[in-house]
Amino acid sequence: MWFLKKSLLNTSKTYWKMADILKSIKDEIPKLVSDAAFEGANIVLYTNNKEFFKTGESKIKEIVDKIKKRIELRAETAILAPEDETEKTIRGIVPEEAEITNIIFDVQRSTVIIEAKKPGMVIGKQGSILNDIKKSTMWSTVVQRSPAIPSKITEKIRSVLYANNNYRRKFLNDIGRKIYTDWTSEKMDLWVRVTCLGAGRQVGRSCLLLHTPKSKVILDCGINPAITEGPDKFPYLDISEIGDINTIDAIILTHAHLDHSGLIPYLYKMGYKGPVYMTAPTRDIAALSALDFVGVAFKQAASPLYRAEDIKEMVRHSVCLDYGEVTDITPDIRITLYNAGHVLGSAQVHINVGNGLHNLVYGGDTKYLKTRLLDPAVNHFPRVETVIMESTYGSKDDVLPPRNETENKFIELANETIKKKGKILLPELGLGHAQETVLRVEEAIRLGELPKVPVYLDGMVWDITAIHTAYPDFLSNSVRNQIFQDNNPFLSDIFKRIGSPAERQEVIEGGPCIIIATSGMLVGGASVEYFKHFADNPNNLIVFTCYQAPNALGRQVQEGAKEVYLTSEGSGEKVEVKMRVETLSGLSSHSGRNELVQYISRMTPRPKKIIVNHGEASKCLDLASSLYRLNKIETNVPKNLETIRLK
Repeated sequence: MWFLKKSLLNTSKTYWKMADILKSIKDEIPKLVSDAAFEGANIVLYTNNKEFFKTGESKIKEIVDKIKKRIELRAETAILAPEDETEKTIRGIVPEEAEITNIIFDVQRSTVIIEAKKPGMVIGKQGSILNDIKKSTMWSTVVQRSPAIPSKITEKIRSVLYANNNYRRKFLNDIGRKIYTDWTSEKMDLWVRVTCLGAGRQVGRSCLLLHTPKSKVILDCGINPAITEGPDKFPYLDISEIGDINTIDAIILTHAHLDHSGLIPYLYKMGYKGPVYMTAPTRDIAALSALDFVGVAFKQAASPLYRAEDIKEMVRHSVCLDYGEVTDITPDIRITLYNAGHVLGSAQVHINVGNGLHNLVYGGDTKYLKTRLLDPAVNHFPRVETVIMESTYGSKDDVLPPRNETENKFIELANETIKKKGKILLPELGLGHAQETVLRVEEAIRLGELPKVPVYLDGMVWDITAIHTAYPDFLSNSVRNQIFQDNNPFLSDIFKRIGSPAERQEVIEGGPCIIIATSGMLVGGASVEYFKHFADNPNNLIVFTCYQAPNALGRQVQEGAKEVYLTSEGSGEKVEVKMRVETLSGLSSHSGRNELVQYISRMTPRPKKIIVNHGEASKCLDLASSLYRLNKIETNVPKNLETIRLK
């Protein structure tokens, strides 16, 4: 695959009209290219000529130099080696030490996916092994890392993407045609506005509508997990600007937490057929989280908002990008994803509107501090006029203590509890926070700072941790190096998976232990079951380390309630709270007040407008006021349904 990032130019006196670009390319090499198609904003050429497939790199580069778009050359199915022969060739060429775990054939796209524990050994020095496979079999190759912990969700997602894939090939081609029909290299004279459909002066149901004369793009589409039912649980999608759901050109998902991703499968249930852009780990975890959301509804004898088939549709329509990868998503919008530092695969979205007319950064949730798990959020961009940022911990009182101080406090609390033969419950969101805790507990037990008690992972924590092992390139340098050196901290024998009610009962009846369980707000999930049994024992400990929404059971316990009800509105089973309750905010995967301020003050280039959302009203207003005073930058704090014109 060859690619140059510059915009479309008139080169060698050849004008490439983007609407007719596929025909123009075929006319350049009519006897060598049998078919041309889009894969999103990228272009794929197919050939029946074996020699051209092996040696056509220079000719393809000439075309790339003219059109400045990514092009990949693939073989037509007629010249592909048979699948069984190709698999035999791959296993013969690739060293056994690579530990191939699976070989998947995406026949419709002439691509073979090789999964291995050591993908670098499949690639070879400067791609030498992949080149040998290509020349021997005519198949294009994609190499993926096998999860160190087997992941059923990753297997299912890959089967959806690669099995009987005629639909997906057509879908990706349709995206490209839609993008390039009205595409132009000229700076466009148009307006840009953003409407807050959720998370305006609140945490939960994050959703924004980015609107231009040519495009409608939804940025995140989540639920409010702290609310069990009612209109305040969902974003405002029934507005006139949207109307028919298929007037939406694209969805961009920053990360997989339910307050950002939880409603996207519902959009597919309602008939949306467009793309959703995200990173690969976000795709996997968002699908898993949605399946868990459906499962919780069934357990509560409630009708689920959507079904597994709708989640499958979300996966089938996903377009995954790496950090730093630039792609057009509509005729007038181009995006690039950057690390947000929040959770695995979380992204900030740099949005270039109108070929340079306006540049917007939507942060989603960010962590502007290096953690054990992730490197800090990026805040250097090519161009920025507007920033949309969170304020979960945005008030003056939300100055988070140093992480090492908080971690040491946790070790102290854990040791005290274990000495009293108590149990330690850590309610977690499942994604991000839980894995950070897993790393700290593993280190503490390995170094003797904690006794070697069992550490149980319940709910989605185990499955999401498994997904982390498939994407080490998205993790911090330190964890990535551990994994590459076969010293994977997630594989420690101290961790035990809880996968059934019977196993959970054994933990409840057993001795001292540490339990990391979902949900983090004690709103459904395994953590509620443990809390119910542990709450009346003063020797036990519950530690809140993530945000607790105002309506959540976790917030009540955190604020000192001595009696709580396990369902809302004062009904359901009553539980006396005698266990020790502690809050350690220094481990949050969100930026604290100081980090949020530094994120803006150190940003380059300097933005001209800041929009603050995703925080309780007082925190949004406090942060916005401070940012204006410190930086003399215009700030806005929209309520839900308010629209701000950016250009």
